[in-house]
Amino acid sequence: MAITQSLLDELWDFSDAAGSEARLRDAREEQTDAADRAELDTQVARALGLQERFAEAHAILDRIDVSDDALAARAALERGRLHNSAGDHEGAVAYFLAAADAASRAGRVFLQVDALHMLAIAEPAQAGEWTEAALAVLEDVDDPRTLRWRVSLHNNAGWAHVDARRFAEALASFERSRDAAARWGTPQQVIWADEAIAEARSRL
Repeated sequence: MAITQSLLDELWDFSDAAGSEARLRDAREEQTDAADRAELDTQVARALGLQERFAEAHAILDRIDVSDDALAARAALERGRLHNSAGDHEGAVAYFLAAADAASRAGRVFLQVDALHMLAIAEPAQAGEWTEAALAVLEDVDDPRTLRWRVSLHNNAGWAHVDARRFAEALASFERSRDAAARWGTPQQVIWADEAIAEARSRL
């Protein structure tokens, strides 16, 4: 597959799911490779899920050939997000586990970390373990876009600490998120990290 994360970054605006859906559909139509079209289909399904058009999203994923591990990872990941968004967290976990396994087999580290980060969201009681697993996967990574996951992982850990009223631990996680944002993230992520740090400090 030739669909890069940089292309997906250009097509996605998570504050505008409908607009993202339209761009993703247009990009799909421009592709001639079946695997590339299928990978973009998974993102169309994700955009539909964000609009709570779950039946349409599942129907798109039903058409994807999951004999390829990379496509299987994408499809399972988005299927899990649909279940999670619909409130079926137990069903979501099974798909996120399948996505992590398929991504590992395919050598798709970005997708593997995404699946582990979604497991931390779907299973809050085990969030710490899933976050540590995701960070461990990133240990040998040198791709800056993949390393950006450290921003979200530490941020999510920080808010979990806030919910548990562990404010010192939250501050440490937010500071790690801020460091990662400065190295690999976006300017907006740096701003959000600074706001989280200020919030944690106000609770100490």
